[in-house]
Amino acid sequence: MKLLYKLDEWVSLPENEQQSRLPLSGSSQLDDVFVRYQLVDLNKPLLFTFSPSGTDVKERDLHDNFSPWGYELAQQYQMNVIAFQHLGICNWFRSPNLIYFLEQLSMLLTPFKLRLGYGLSRGGFAIGAFANLLKLDHVLLFYPVSTKNQSLVPWDDRSSTKLAQQFDWQGDYHDRDLGNAQGYIIYDPTNDIDKLHAERYPELTHFTVVGMGHGVHPNNLDRRDFYNQMVEQFIHHQMIYPSDFKVQNSELSSKPLGKKNW
Repeated sequence: MKLLYKLDEWVSLPENEQQSRLPLSGSSQLDDVFVRYQLVDLNKPLLFTFSPSGTDVKERDLHDNFSPWGYELAQQYQMNVIAFQHLGICNWFRSPNLIYFLEQLSMLLTPFKLRLGYGLSRGGFAIGAFANLLKLDHVLLFYPVSTKNQSLVPWDDRSSTKLAQQFDWQGDYHDRDLGNAQGYIIYDPTNDIDKLHAERYPELTHFTVVGMGHGVHPNNLDRRDFYNQMVEQFIHHQMIYPSDFKVQNSELSSKPLGKKNW
């Protein structure tokens, strides 16, 4: 992939020349995953995003200006970003080519001193599974799926679990592995399966929000405002302030839910 070649050349430059060679940008497709990147400033964090359930992009939807989930958000904040978009409905970022790419990529990112990961649902699974490999420092997960390995989560009886069994859930990166990453997880404590998945991330600070999880559409306007507030704090400060969270949660709790059958 072009990104690997570009980075291999770039990382070999003297440190004082690396910044002058930025920006680096481009896109490619790795089997059933589309990746787009923009590296702009060594003094800013590098954000990884993986797309969630419900963003059911097909290969025919791709075009020169297509933005994966989370990419435009990073552009808005003028950040470095590498964004991964799954193609097709049943896709859990288990492609061997994608995994090989991530293993090579992880060795070429040493100039970026601060690395962040952000994802929800299926994207939260990918951030959790690859966090140690990518040496993420901070993560923000919204109701992540920790794994679809049925021996580890026998209580996850969603229809998506059965469909996911077509993939390898015994090999590398099939379960959460945060390494030294710190951060936050936000989920609905009344959603039993979401709660049980969240409990498999004891390293993270837990925030609970009724109506923030599977079963409620994340594009509901009120919930989207909540997401944006939390993500903005995380990106700029790598923190979510409990006082702000309490205010946002209180405002959100007063709004009706927009239900979706997930």
